[in-house]
Amino acid sequence: MSSSDQSSATQRGGVQVVVTAFLALFCIVGMALWGLPYYYDFMMREFGWTRAQVTSGNALSKLIVGPIFAFIAGWMIDRFGPRRLMMAGILMAGIALIGLGSISNLGMFYIFYFFNALGYIFGGPLPNQVLLSQWFDKSRGKAMGIAYLGIGLGGAVVPLMSYALVQHFGWHNALRALGCAIIVISFPMAFFLKEQPPRGSRALAEVATPRSNSAFKTASFYLLTLGSMCSIAAVSGTQQNLKLFLSVDQHYAQNEAARIISLVLTFSIAGRLLMGWLADHFPKKYVMILIYTLVAAGIALLFLSPTRMTMYLFAAVFGIGLGGDYMIVPLVAADIFGLKVLGRLMAFVLMANGVAEAAAPWFIGHMRDVTGNYSSGFMALIGIALLGAAAALPLPRKAATISPNVAAASPSS
Repeated sequence: MSSSDQSSATQRGGVQVVVTAFLALFCIVGMALWGLPYYYDFMMREFGWTRAQVTSGNALSKLIVGPIFAFIAGWMIDRFGPRRLMMAGILMAGIALIGLGSISNLGMFYIFYFFNALGYIFGGPLPNQVLLSQWFDKSRGKAMGIAYLGIGLGGAVVPLMSYALVQHFGWHNALRALGCAIIVISFPMAFFLKEQPPRGSRALAEVATPRSNSAFKTASFYLLTLGSMCSIAAVSGTQQNLKLFLSVDQHYAQNEAARIISLVLTFSIAGRLLMGWLADHFPKKYVMILIYTLVAAGIALLFLSPTRMTMYLFAAVFGIGLGGDYMIVPLVAADIFGLKVLGRLMAFVLMANGVAEAAAPWFIGHMRDVTGNYSSGFMALIGIALLGAAAALPLPRKAATISPNVAAASPSS
């Protein structure tokens, strides 16, 4: 194949990869993960559950699934590629929402939330981060930003879609419809995905470059993991309780609560584009610190003055921080440690994030049940987000150098 043909094939393949990742993240994170909290107050009213109970499905499923399956998923991605796991994850995420639309007790709730967690690990950020890192080099931040727009768009659309579906068909059928939509939208692209870039591309050359598992022994890896855990805890603790805070504590109407939640995810779209561009032009650890600071500032707005005007400012600040949260860690990890063991590294981070993502919403909900308000919980989340920013400060500023053989390879996507 000539260099021009190879370049054209790489470009076409890169577009397919970005579209596939966009749709997978749109469905599995935007619709399934961020969409489910919209239904918590309906479950509380119908089944008489507490805030701690409706947030415990996410907590228990992530605490069980993360430690058991995350590292296995990372090893499988490094060994066999991300495509097969993505297809399995998409199917499980769709089945989870269909099942949650049919629950009548806590046992069924936990079973289908277990499938939701499996879908997130197998089809969510982990395989998509590795896939995008394999295909892109210099434009990796931009590609990751575009693909991760799927989370923002999915999260922005699903509250409004859910409101309309619930009004016409009830919340049970609304969840079933979302589950079917996840499979129809994202499975076909993953099925036809070409997961390896053409031979000779710089991205593929870097994948083939040997890297030692000594990354697991470095302080940078554990600082990166701590920073990611703190930010995920702050984001998840806020987002999973936001609908309850708005509709139950602040007495917002359902359509107004849906509008604010949608606005958060709409601003996250701008945040992903902005943070992706910044990550391609500035040291990534500073972009990480900026993201975590924005998350803390957004939560502070909820704590200090939960007026309607402040809520819209919260949506802007928190949404922009949220936009960069998921995508910045794999960019930093790829720079510091390379791509050879990226699947296993990110699986470890995902496993740690799963614990944080599981515990934080339940803990904040429990604090609200005990104290009668969210003030102490929001204060805790602000401190956690700032701890994440502090953990990012000692990380290396510059990307790891690439061997001369890799540098001499052909241009990347």
